[in-house]
Amino acid sequence: AVHALAAHGAQELPGQLGGQRHHARLAVRMLIHAHLPMKYSGYLEYADEPFCTNCSRKGPRLMKLGKDVTLWGLEIGLLTMRKGELARFVFAPDYAYGKLGCPPLVPPNATVLFEVELLDFLNSAESDGFFALTAEQQGMFPLQKVLKVADTEREFGNYLYRQQRFSDARDRYKRAYTVLRRSPSNEGEKCQIDASKLLVLLNLSLTYLKLERPAKALTYGEKALEIDQRNAKALFRCGQACLCMTEYEKARDFLVRAQRIQPFNHDITNELKKLASCYKDYADKEKEMCCRMFATLNSSPA
Repeated sequence: AVHALAAHGAQELPGQLGGQRHHARLAVRMLIHAHLPMKYSGYLEYADEPFCTNCSRKGPRLMKLGKDVTLWGLEIGLLTMRKGELARFVFAPDYAYGKLGCPPLVPPNATVLFEVELLDFLNSAESDGFFALTAEQQGMFPLQKVLKVADTEREFGNYLYRQQRFSDARDRYKRAYTVLRRSPSNEGEKCQIDASKLLVLLNLSLTYLKLERPAKALTYGEKALEIDQRNAKALFRCGQACLCMTEYEKARDFLVRAQRIQPFNHDITNELKKLASCYKDYADKEKEMCCRMFATLNSSPA
């Protein structure tokens, strides 16, 4: 879709599907709390090359409306977009860089065009509100809202993980885990909390493996197994962690248990092959070292 923002509102540009945008969404969706991963490129009129873009980055960072997105026209435009949508906006100077422009890239009174792809939409309103409360107030928060906060934090972590920002992803997962460490009032609540907690623990275990901290990965994997002892992912993560720490017997135990649950899982099978190869190399080195020791003893004078 292509849209023009002039000083007196929005109009459709010719030759494109445009416009009936439901502007009621502006208030309903409360996007002032939104974090938006998006791709954008800004062009001056009749220019072939952008004066600003983030499309060359491997993964665009999260941008928060009102904080990271400061161009008025762009903020208004984003408020009308849906997740996954690609749009082109033309901003008059009053909606862009104004009378002064932005030297040396943007001249005074410049009309600019922005191409924007909204990759995702992460609304942190509930989460921001929760973390602004005192510990006592957080304890009184309804469980369903607590679960929603934890889910939001986990979604943020997932996005950061996909961007290979593993330390940031870990911090988000740990926030989610902290939220879920409340005491349930009945068995039903316990099941709901455990279900959310299990997802976070599995993600923490995987993230610590990426951070090359296998001991931590094992700790969180074992916490996941306390919730579900037959969880194949948790067993697999623990097996991977033990293999990284050269604890071959423990690694084999975890991986064999995982394979019994998912016998046709290629990742588990490949990890067992990797374990066998690592153990063989280890055994060969031990054998060679013992041979050298005995050779030294036999050559020493009585």
